[in-house]
Amino acid sequence: MLKDQHHTILILGGGAAGFFAAIACAEQNPAARVRILEKGKEVLGKVKVSGGGRCNVTNGCFEPAELVKSYPRGGKALLGPFHRFCTGDTMHWFESRGVALKIEDDGRVFPVSNNSQTIIDCLLGAAHKAGVEVIRQTRVDQIYPPEQGNQRWKIMTGEGEALYADKVLIASGSSTPVWEMIRHLGHHIVDPVPSLFTFNVKNPRIEGLQGLSVPLAQVKIEGTNFKAEGPLLVTHWGFSGPGILRLSAWAARELRDMDYKFQIRINWAYPMNPNDLQEKLYAFKEENSRKLVSKINPLGMPQRLWKQLGDLPEQEWGAMGKKALNQLAQELAAGQFAVTGKSTFKDEFVTAGGVDLKEVDFKTFESRIHKGLYFAGEVLDIDAITGGFNFQAAWTGGWIAGQAMAEIG
Repeated sequence: MLKDQHHTILILGGGAAGFFAAIACAEQNPAARVRILEKGKEVLGKVKVSGGGRCNVTNGCFEPAELVKSYPRGGKALLGPFHRFCTGDTMHWFESRGVALKIEDDGRVFPVSNNSQTIIDCLLGAAHKAGVEVIRQTRVDQIYPPEQGNQRWKIMTGEGEALYADKVLIASGSSTPVWEMIRHLGHHIVDPVPSLFTFNVKNPRIEGLQGLSVPLAQVKIEGTNFKAEGPLLVTHWGFSGPGILRLSAWAARELRDMDYKFQIRINWAYPMNPNDLQEKLYAFKEENSRKLVSKINPLGMPQRLWKQLGDLPEQEWGAMGKKALNQLAQELAAGQFAVTGKSTFKDEFVTAGGVDLKEVDFKTFESRIHKGLYFAGEVLDIDAITGGFNFQAAWTGGWIAGQAMAEIG
């Protein structure tokens, strides 16, 4: 039986934002009773699977004005909060608690252990030390704001139990039932759509090439202004990699409206354009006239990918005519592919949509509609490209909300 106690803080959701808020609140005000309600058996599930099980804690971008550029939705709202708690603060927070971190070449930050359990153990340990009570397998069914004569929030659990709190933080992630409860409280929910997904493509040019990649390509969505650069990976189902995921985040709403059926144009030779590539191919032809086109290429790309993309014959470079070279340049710098659907990128699944940001005070992450109600993490209409940015939004929101909830009154 869960017993009530004065000045109770209830946090709905045992993910990154919820834990960070709970710890911040309990450390700031040890007299407060801070409780996390988690509907599942386990907490910090997304932390565990992030980064292929290594946990991409944050990103090594330390300037708020630059950092916000990685958020298709919510960047403007996060600028102020990032000035208070940014990536460097996150790294210091974990490192001061014994977690060694490293910044990889692409800017992503991971624990030196390369094991997400290191981050989970740190958060669980900090929560326990601060006196945070973690209550698992407790579903929230209703949220009632304070009424006249009763200045406390009332939370009804799935077991029919009533819990009371002075302040409530909703950090439930992408949860349709919770969003419905938030709607009943008078908030607007921006229609949620998937973000960070891979593209389904069936095309003979990439058939049988799964696992091959190029370190830098540009992908454009035809008929739009959306484009992104980054590593590109051929998969069993089509295309993936940071470049594709970045593009899916920026174009999340538009691609939903297209029912995930659209055309993309890929420049495998980026940053060269077709004309640049033509010149490079001409020069390469002169220098390697006796070598087979299918066996050597000037781009450093995997030979199987090079041969299949260009549908290359077994002939010497010297036998390649102008028309053939121009066609090859066009294919490699502006090849078109039809996308027929999407596949969720499990490790980094993110939703675009959530609580309307106009209804949140980002000095405290408190609701502008209800005093004592706070939001943090993916429940808000905030999302980012892959690379540790989504977690940073969760750490920042959780820390600021936790500080604010610690204040009595």
